[in-house]
Amino acid sequence: MSADAQTKPIHPNQQRLIDLAREFFAEVENLTPGKDLEARLNTDYGRGNRYYDGFCSLIQGGLTNNEGWVATDPLDGPKYRRSKVAWPSEENRFFSITTVYMESIEEYRGQYHQHPYGEINCVIQLTPGAELMGMNGWQGEGWTSPGPGTHHYPEVRGGALIALFFLPAGRISYEAKPGMPQPISV
Repeated sequence: MSADAQTKPIHPNQQRLIDLAREFFAEVENLTPGKDLEARLNTDYGRGNRYYDGFCSLIQGGLTNNEGWVATDPLDGPKYRRSKVAWPSEENRFFSITTVYMESIEEYRGQYHQHPYGEINCVIQLTPGAELMGMNGWQGEGWTSPGPGTHHYPEVRGGALIALFFLPAGRISYEAKPGMPQPISV
């Protein structure tokens, strides 16, 4: 079994998402998360791109069909949930894959965290008009890409969405505190 093996069986659509993400990683593995990558992803990998559309379809199908692999672990009841889709592995070019469901009409904040090596985050709207706060402001459908060392609260407003995020080396830290200075690269 690969490093992606879970304690429970992998749903076929979860595997399809992992396979599609691996193709995506082959295109972005040498790009550094941050403002420039975020702009590039939103220009070249948005709606109409096979990766973005594929991620949206698989995630939305996983939720609609209650397949049991998308954002299943509650962090704050049903409005804030997360699940690991795949751990970093050689096949994943050492990215982890995680889904986070957030839902709120009013602005809602999740767990404060830091991205030691940055993050690539695919924003999948489940409610038209739902937005995720990125380091560069509110983002509806599309991408955010916080740079290395950045830290923030994940925030949602306007409805429900999934943040499908890819972490280089699977690195995330919950030791950063609000008010700490951001890295110069922000």
